[in-house]
Amino acid sequence: MRPIRLGPRSVAALVLVSAVGVVAIGWPLLAGAESGFTEHAQDAPWLFAALLPLLLAVVVATIADVGLDAKAIAMLGVLAAAGAALRPLGAGTAGIEPMFFLMVLSGRVLGPGFGFVLGAVSMFASALLTGGVGPWMPFQMLSMGWVCMGAGLLPGAHTLRGRGELWMLAVYGAVSALFYGTAMNLQGWTLLGGMATGVSYDPRAPLGENLGHFVAYCLATSLGWDLSRAFVTVLLGLALGPAILRALRRATRRAAFEAPVTFEAPKP
Repeated sequence: MRPIRLGPRSVAALVLVSAVGVVAIGWPLLAGAESGFTEHAQDAPWLFAALLPLLLAVVVATIADVGLDAKAIAMLGVLAAAGAALRPLGAGTAGIEPMFFLMVLSGRVLGPGFGFVLGAVSMFASALLTGGVGPWMPFQMLSMGWVCMGAGLLPGAHTLRGRGELWMLAVYGAVSALFYGTAMNLQGWTLLGGMATGVSYDPRAPLGENLGHFVAYCLATSLGWDLSRAFVTVLLGLALGPAILRALRRATRRAAFEAPVTFEAPKP
């Protein structure tokens, strides 16, 4: 079974949506002191409005490249529903978020394009399910999309199996869990304003000073949650990974994604 490949349209769509995401999340460390970005820190609803058509563009581009059918869309819905159902089990308490391991495994099997859409849609569905709709939601969708896309880009998609693949996914799960927390910290960090001058974002400060403030902010507010998320992701991935990887690969094989269409000549 081969992961759903990336074609030129899919690559272009993913590069576009990722570029928008990098600017939207990383602007505190990318923008200069005189940049107008600091005046738009509260514009998350506009980012959400821009993100939805970009996600649709990724789906359409993937369909145009590889011809995904109703079976693939159905699998996207099932996995997104499973991820959304897993999230409330921990509700983020002490970093216990069991949906991460499923997103990593799904992205590994289904490929980066499908994985990005799955991660974003799963986070959107879970926000509706838990009532977690707010200005942070588009940033969560982008970050989870990157987590799943990265799993699909890991090496050895066609050849690596067994313990080697499982430990690679476990390490990636831990790193991606920490990455997710860091990305979400960037989103919330600028909202502190001058409330805590030792860790808050200062639009007039140089990059080095703000970077130090951001590291202090991460250590003070979320490191414990991020480490717990990484631990849970590794534990569940190692314990349940083999069975889930087999089930996902069996399902995609039976769905015959990317199977060539052939026509037989009519018999005389």
